[in-house]
Amino acid sequence: MPEPSPTPARRGRLLRFGAAVAVLFALAGYLAVQYLTGGAGAPRCRVVSGKDDDASYEFTPEQAVNAATISAVGTSRRLPERAVAIALATSLQESGLRNIRHGDRDSLGLFQQRPSQGWGTKKQIMDPTYAAGVFYEHLAKVPDYARLPLTVAAQRVQRSGYPQAYAKHEPDATLLAAALTGRAAATLTCEGRVAPTPAGGPDSVRAALVRDFGHDVLQEAGADVSAQDASSAPDGTSSSSPSAASGPARASSSPPSAVSARTVTVPVSPRKDAATGTDVRGWELAHWAVANSSALHIERVSYAGQEWTAGRREGQWVRSGAQGAPAADEDATEVRIVTAQ
Repeated sequence: MPEPSPTPARRGRLLRFGAAVAVLFALAGYLAVQYLTGGAGAPRCRVVSGKDDDASYEFTPEQAVNAATISAVGTSRRLPERAVAIALATSLQESGLRNIRHGDRDSLGLFQQRPSQGWGTKKQIMDPTYAAGVFYEHLAKVPDYARLPLTVAAQRVQRSGYPQAYAKHEPDATLLAAALTGRAAATLTCEGRVAPTPAGGPDSVRAALVRDFGHDVLQEAGADVSAQDASSAPDGTSSSSPSAASGPARASSSPPSAVSARTVTVPVSPRKDAATGTDVRGWELAHWAVANSSALHIERVSYAGQEWTAGRREGQWVRSGAQGAPAADEDATEVRIVTAQ
């Protein structure tokens, strides 16, 4: 004889019991994540407006690295900030600033470029530096692209099926471009929590700088060379490789030897913003270092009397030097990057 169906009251109790169990499981999962991450959520980066408003944009360290590469490739080609904003908005729409290996048909990478459409090989497109460079090559062929609405300029390059989609990313891309090109000083911060990657140390920082900015970034005046820098890198390369500086060595001004061995000093050659006349090169390099802090295990960046330190005050820039004393790099002739290893 079949069992009688549960009464409505019993069904209600069963549903409540099931919901309670689900909540307990969710809570247990949350507590486990908190335990494993030291009680903190996912690491974040943040860019704020350099103007008197509350505009801001939060993003992940992975997105920060890709955004910094896109910007560096653009400025190294002497392209204007508007070009960088267009490229960043395009990547935000196409991939969420992530270097993904999938997409519509054979689309790949930061800009969802297609090998079958002549953008390059799969390997090339998955290289963020190459992908950004080929995007800018196409953008530069668009007449008066800097005067066009962002979504129109992006569409002339991408030929997307959703041409209006780029416009919604313009505010965030504009904030990012202002910071990463150096026009808006001390506006980009990251928590700087070390990513679970083997990358780190002065040699890795130099290699990444050359990758994004080109060899001139270190060859202009010669970067800091220490005992660790002169030795072989973990991957077997030495400081005489293309990723290291050429030219005369220059000692760091004051850090103890233990810190000096982990320091890369990047000379700042003056470069004015065409629109405002302000010097932008130093803050471009400083913000690049902060954006790469998790990936490259960077623990401190100093420039123009201000300093960012991983894990301090949510990664905010503060005045360097003890109790407001003038900093050694007050004259803004170099960016100092200290790694955690």
